[in-house]
Amino acid sequence: MIAVGLSGCGKSEVKRDEAFDAESWIKKADELIDKKEYEEARKVLLEVKNRDTSKRMAPIAQLKTADTYVKDGDPDTAVAEYQQFLSLYPTNQYASYAQYQIAMAFYSQISSPDRGAGTAKRALKEFLLLKELYPRNPYREFVEIRIEKCRTIIADGELMVGQFYYKKDAYQAAVGRFEGLLKDYPDYKRADEALFLAGKSYLALKQTDKAKELLNRLIEKYPASTFAADARKISR
Repeated sequence: MIAVGLSGCGKSEVKRDEAFDAESWIKKADELIDKKEYEEARKVLLEVKNRDTSKRMAPIAQLKTADTYVKDGDPDTAVAEYQQFLSLYPTNQYASYAQYQIAMAFYSQISSPDRGAGTAKRALKEFLLLKELYPRNPYREFVEIRIEKCRTIIADGELMVGQFYYKKDAYQAAVGRFEGLLKDYPDYKRADEALFLAGKSYLALKQTDKAKELLNRLIEKYPASTFAADARKISR
């Protein structure tokens, strides 16, 4: 294929581009990807990006390049390649896919509340950006579920940090975490526990009025909670 157009002087480059079939090169890259030969596939895709004068297949090549890094276990480079796609082709029909993949690259790295909260925050940010920029994206159902998981992971992490401070008798620091958690995630599944520990922290800080306020809130909002039962004993 490359040999075509080597004859002649001034017209060689024109003939070379005219002979270039971007679709067949994309197909070749797909075959290499199927064989997990990602580095070779990227070389082929780079040719498409550089030589596709029609610009029809160059965006596809950019996306597939990013996809190879996902498959190759390199999410950081994948994110950079998807961001490059969005920079070059912000109105492309696959722009929402690129943004979704960026969010998923972070989401896939979430491990546990004590280690995954930071990544969950980045994933949440990217999912929310997807909803903002592409409200009609085809991933809406999955996005809502994953947003909820990210919020839960972040809130779990905040609760764990608050518990750590509480156990260390660092009550002011504990209160800061619990109050922030309750403000940012009012529907958190373990909000009753956060209210209880925040109330007890205020008691330890001799801030009785604030403690009663939170403990009464706990009793009113979560009357069936075991923490509410303990709060009733404390607030008598």
